[in-house]
Amino acid sequence: MQQIKERFPFSEIQKKGGLPYLPLRLTLIENSLDVYGLLDTGASVNVLPYSIGKRLGAVWEEQNTKLILSGNLAQFEARAIIISAKVGKFFPINLAFAWTKCENVPLILGQVNFFLEFDVCFFASEMFFEITRNN
Repeated sequence: MQQIKERFPFSEIQKKGGLPYLPLRLTLIENSLDVYGLLDTGASVNVLPYSIGKRLGAVWEEQNTKLILSGNLAQFEARAIIISAKVGKFFPINLAFAWTKCENVPLILGQVNFFLEFDVCFFASEMFFEITRNN
């Protein structure tokens, strides 16, 4: 099995300073969208803001698995949804998201299942991170 590694710079997205935002392409059925996801090792799950799901053509009422989120997202409804994701030069993978009705949240890449698919090493002092995956 071949191991692939790719480096990404910390970005200045939303003028919040250098944070590990990962560019990726999400695809649902025939709709694709280029987005940035915040790598969050403290997040239990991947989180998809409502507007991104809608732009991909997802229908809230068709997502039958309800989820309960915690923290500042606990007050919002969430549904499970699987979306294909293409990261850099890696093969596309399916990511499981908690699609939330919250709009004021970034797309979050968390433990389930982003960090189960990719190994990530942060080099914060040098303002970049590396992602590794066996293809």
